[in-house]
Amino acid sequence: MPTETQEETLTLEEILAGLKEVHRLILWNDDFNTFDHVIHCMMKYLDYSEAQAEKIAWKVHNEGKCAVLEGSFTEMEIYRKILQQEGLTVSVD
Repeated sequence: MPTETQEETLTLEEILAGLKEVHRLILWNDDFNTFDHVIHCMMKYLDYSEAQAEKIAWKVHNEGKCAVLEGSFTEMEIYRKILQQEGLTVSVD
């Protein structure tokens, strides 16, 4: 069974942004993910405790977004793709 891969290209702006030392993974509020799903993903992929994940879910709900992780551009991109595959709305800053 062949594996499908999806090619993603980066703009010059994205490449230059990757040269910054610290980037943030931002989780955005949306109208379709449940609190339970957000909490599950924060615990499963970002290793947050249930209490921490619930606090993040409430912050996203009340403020519209929350920085959930900091690190290199490459690391944040990996987590962005994982969380997007789970249906979450995330971006790298």
